[in-house]
Amino acid sequence: MSNQNRTKLNRMLRNWSKGTVATTSFMKQYDIDYDLIKRYKKSNWIESVGTGAYTLVDDEVDWYGAIYALQNQLDLTVHPGAKTALQLLGYSHYLSDKINNLYLLGNRGEKLPAWYRKYDWKVKTIYSANQLLPQESSLGYTEHSHKNFEIRISAPERAMIEMLYHFPKHHSFQECYKIMENMVALRPDLCQKLLEKCNSIKVKRLFSFMADKIGHNWFDDLVIDKIDLGSGKRKLVDNGAFNKKYNITVPKEYN
Repeated sequence: MSNQNRTKLNRMLRNWSKGTVATTSFMKQYDIDYDLIKRYKKSNWIESVGTGAYTLVDDEVDWYGAIYALQNQLDLTVHPGAKTALQLLGYSHYLSDKINNLYLLGNRGEKLPAWYRKYDWKVKTIYSANQLLPQESSLGYTEHSHKNFEIRISAPERAMIEMLYHFPKHHSFQECYKIMENMVALRPDLCQKLLEKCNSIKVKRLFSFMADKIGHNWFDDLVIDKIDLGSGKRKLVDNGAFNKKYNITVPKEYN
């Protein structure tokens, strides 16, 4: 390996966070082209996890390191949210700490790259590209530390909204309600902003109904009149009871 190529490699390695995936877009910042990548692979410096994505040889890289690349190198809005974010944020008195299903959310039109989809990250990825919140909205995120790097995940207020978005396909009414019971310290100002921007009538009605029925103190600070709850009745469950206040059908035992 020439001195010039070794210098490029050393510069890249200094800026490559251990435990993360490096994409070709990251490597291009250091003037490393495909021919050099092949040389580095042959020299046993890096190994491929799929087309356009690499890890350091003998480095332990999990799904966190893959998400890091999606966010910081490919500039995607893809992030762990919904139930996964709540697990990461420590709501483990009801949720298991072990993540088997990884719930990822992103803006409509964003796709997970093939290298992510085809690699075994030891979790089942459930990805939703949606317009639950406006594409430009940066509300409701927080940073989660893992090893020596951070990834962006949903804050609890946004995560609860996202979990309700997954009802009933991925979560039951009972599961969502049980978790909402634990949301005793949500920030009303952030809830207000998120609910005003939320594009799902179902989610806004469910969120309001559950928080209201449970009696969370922060719910009293919300200005419901500023939240568009839509019109008409919504049947959310079969054989349920109709709640007149929020125009939704819920399980009888919750009405």
